[in-house]
Amino acid sequence: MGLKRQLKNRHIAMISIGGVIGTGLFLGTAGSLASGGPVGLLLGYTVVGTITYAVMVCLGEMIAYLPIPGGHIKLAERFVDGAFSFTMGWNYWYNWIIILPAELSAAAVLINYWTTSVNNAVWVTICLIVVFVINMFGAGVYGECEFWFASIKVLTITGLIILGLVLDLGGGPNHDRLGFRYWKNPGPFNQYAGIPGPEGRFLAWWSVMTQAAFSFIGTEIVAIAAGEAKNPRKNLPKAIRRVYIRILLFYILGTFFIGLLVPYTNPDLNLSVSNAAKSPFVIAIKTAGIQGLPSLINACLLTSAWSAASSDLFTSSRALYGLAIAGNAPKIFARTTKGGLPYVSIIFSGLFGTLAYMAISTSAGKVFGWFANMTAVAGLMTWFGIAVTYLRFHAGLKAQGIDRRTLPYRGFLQPFLGWYVAISTVTICFFSGWSVFLKGGWSAATFVTNYLPLMLFPVLYIGAKLIMRTPTHRASQMDFYTGIDEILADSYDEPKATTWYGKIWAFLM
Repeated sequence: MGLKRQLKNRHIAMISIGGVIGTGLFLGTAGSLASGGPVGLLLGYTVVGTITYAVMVCLGEMIAYLPIPGGHIKLAERFVDGAFSFTMGWNYWYNWIIILPAELSAAAVLINYWTTSVNNAVWVTICLIVVFVINMFGAGVYGECEFWFASIKVLTITGLIILGLVLDLGGGPNHDRLGFRYWKNPGPFNQYAGIPGPEGRFLAWWSVMTQAAFSFIGTEIVAIAAGEAKNPRKNLPKAIRRVYIRILLFYILGTFFIGLLVPYTNPDLNLSVSNAAKSPFVIAIKTAGIQGLPSLINACLLTSAWSAASSDLFTSSRALYGLAIAGNAPKIFARTTKGGLPYVSIIFSGLFGTLAYMAISTSAGKVFGWFANMTAVAGLMTWFGIAVTYLRFHAGLKAQGIDRRTLPYRGFLQPFLGWYVAISTVTICFFSGWSVFLKGGWSAATFVTNYLPLMLFPVLYIGAKLIMRTPTHRASQMDFYTGIDEILADSYDEPKATTWYGKIWAFLM
């Protein structure tokens, strides 16, 4: 039957702004602050934020023009070759079936704030059932749930930033004016692994990069949702143009205040100790002496983990569906109900959520760290693939004389942003596991979780290229027109708001 366009404008808008704001920002920043220090944390998130924006500019130009099921996976087939699409698809699916148990493990960590007497398997099971049920009701229900979940996240992070400013200026119950105290003592940077001087500070900053990538991964989810978006040529460009709000407001301001409120030497930042693992925001509020609010914030963060896990299952199932319709996965995964629900892909992808039960025998925080590393590297390789696809797309437009000014969305500084993404993502991945090569720093778990996903990409591509023997598309022969008529038929002018509150809503959504 195929997928149906059920996601409304406000669904796409909220998915792009808050859909995958999850435990990377709320919980993962704990480890980043501990290893990088406040300035190392802020610089790491700022650098990865610029890469994220560049990715969205590249992706936006392609997906606004061709909002097709399978998103950037199908675009790779059109503008690079079948083997590259195969690699992108399986890497992307792997990325999202790994991030699903990461979010479920994080949910267990957050619940451990209240009690450690209940086995983590109970919390993982409850969260997995909620996520599975939401997705089995279809894209429309997923979009509606995501709209409200993401709204809670956006309100939470906005409230936390305002509260952070108040606490920093001494407005808390303890009236302790912090200012930039923790930037002076214990200092702006941690000396990584006790290494002195500029080298130790540089390594402290670099240690943040992979975790920062984990927080940002998923911004490209609007591409996968494109095949189920209503009025895609109008709504997708609007969603992509507002990505900078998410980067600046939530990530950069969020990490800035985290660095002001919590010293990187705070022992509660250690995620490998499950009964002490807390969000830096919760640590700051508790230190300020505000009663009751830490539990409320932790509850909001828990809904964030549920929301992100729901997005993970949605994205992984659509990636698998895209692989199946392209002939790169068994055809059974392309089966849908009459309502357009790819139920086989959802069930199969959901099974990998059971990996979160590893949190039973090992600290949930440590399991979260392992999955976060694997997800970050796989996600960065997805961004690399998007950049390569865009560079080929850009070359094809030029070769066929198509004016970029005629596109529904046109990015700036192209193709230079495409090159920036391609080079920076590979560099971060290559040096992601450098800490294991320090004297006394060897960790098999860290080495495997960082470098296995990196090796997966070239192995898949070379293997697919040898087996499929698909030629790389010449720029002059790329297909820019198949499916355009259907896309234009799905496009329409939406009525303009006439009231002041309607105009505000239209701007936000």
